[in-house]
Amino acid sequence: MIEKNCKVVEVNEIQTGIFILKVKSSQIAADVKPGQFCNIKVNDSLTPFLRRPFSVCDVDEDIISFQFNLVGEGTRLLSQKKKGDLLNIIGPLGVGFNYSGNFENAIIVAGGIGAAPFPLLIKNLSKDINVISFIGGRSKKDLIKYKLKNVIVSTDDGSEGFNGNVIQLLESEIHKYDKLNIKIFACGPNAMLRALSKFTIENKFDCEISTESVMACGFGICQGCNIEGINSERFLLVCKDGPVFKAEDVKL
Repeated sequence: MIEKNCKVVEVNEIQTGIFILKVKSSQIAADVKPGQFCNIKVNDSLTPFLRRPFSVCDVDEDIISFQFNLVGEGTRLLSQKKKGDLLNIIGPLGVGFNYSGNFENAIIVAGGIGAAPFPLLIKNLSKDINVISFIGGRSKKDLIKYKLKNVIVSTDDGSEGFNGNVIQLLESEIHKYDKLNIKIFACGPNAMLRALSKFTIENKFDCEISTESVMACGFGICQGCNIEGINSERFLLVCKDGPVFKAEDVKL
């Protein structure tokens, strides 16, 4: 874990309300694993008081990318940053995806801004692994395809792709792939992850989920981002024990 004042390289709105923030830090970039996150202080004042956690979207040499949507004051301030501005960043934090193992098909399941951590995962997967990206949104404008591969989409309103949610889409398509050679990686709203966990546990698919929580410290001191573990003697912490968990290890 490193705390650095990082220079903003650029901030781009890649589609309506969706931004890519790029910052420069050779030390943090060298240590980031897919699925980890950083805790960003969005300005120098006390408002907003807490840092904001963001999954690392991509790393290119010493440039780190974060993907975010406009949901409040913190993200509004980030969207207005200019080249050369400094951001105090703590990272990399948490436990990322385990992408080693004997599988030939990496199935990505993402809802909305849950697509954020997957460009870096895809970049780190073996070239021999086939990647299929199932993404969902309420409507066409909510679909995020940034740097994903072999994208299949669903929308709740039927404005693009499969008419339904992304788990229904997955259920309708997954029979096309050899069950023994699949690993599923997912990130999105809790309702989506809950439905996915039920499906993958019942069907014995290997599945890891990236969870979200309101955080303060980001590294396990404040104990604020707890999540109920299954067969665990204590509550787990999203920031320290996660954000990535095996689907069968947590209760959402």
